[in-house]
Amino acid sequence: MADVDGDGAEIVLTRLARFDATVQGLVFGTLLGSVIFVATNWLILKGGENVGAHLALLGQFFVGYRVTFIGSLIGFGYGFATGFIAGYLVSILYNWFGTKREKRRARMCSLHG
Repeated sequence: MADVDGDGAEIVLTRLARFDATVQGLVFGTLLGSVIFVATNWLILKGGENVGAHLALLGQFFVGYRVTFIGSLIGFGYGFATGFIAGYLVSILYNWFGTKREKRRARMCSLHG
């Protein structure tokens, strides 16, 4: 059966455009933790006079973080936690706004149709 007016396709697309908050949190957390881990170890391997002076400022927010290998592991943990929370909240807000938009669209369709 073909959908003549196309409303079915729009409902399907709206339903599919939802994020799983846990998966989104895991992805963001892994990404941010990995960036901190790689950046820290890159600076350690690069060496130099004042290794990672700017990156060391993360120690102001992440207790125990230093530009060392152990610090990169601590930074990964903090980065993962921060990224997980951010990704989780972003997907919750995205889904919430999508639900509000879907309800508003359904209300407008029932008024005009």
